[in-house]
Amino acid sequence: MHLLVHHLLYVAAGSTSSTITIKDLGALTYGLAAIGPGVGIGLVFGHAIEAMARQPEASGRIQTYMWIGFALAEALALIGIAVPFFITG
Repeated sequence: MHLLVHHLLYVAAGSTSSTITIKDLGALTYGLAAIGPGVGIGLVFGHAIEAMARQPEASGRIQTYMWIGFALAEALALIGIAVPFFITG
């Protein structure tokens, strides 16, 4: 199992040598950090559309909360892209 995880890290980082640098892990970290916000944004917009279809008269309020939810989920992606730079720099 230990060897398998290292092999996956080498392949995911695109490294041709047998060592993984911090930069390689930073790229892998951002790739993993983008998964959560991607799913979250999809859920936010999907549920907002569903809520507006059920109650069209509340669409203004729903849309406000939708944008707040989008901004919070997107902030996680921006944090995920910034952290590897702080680690390597």
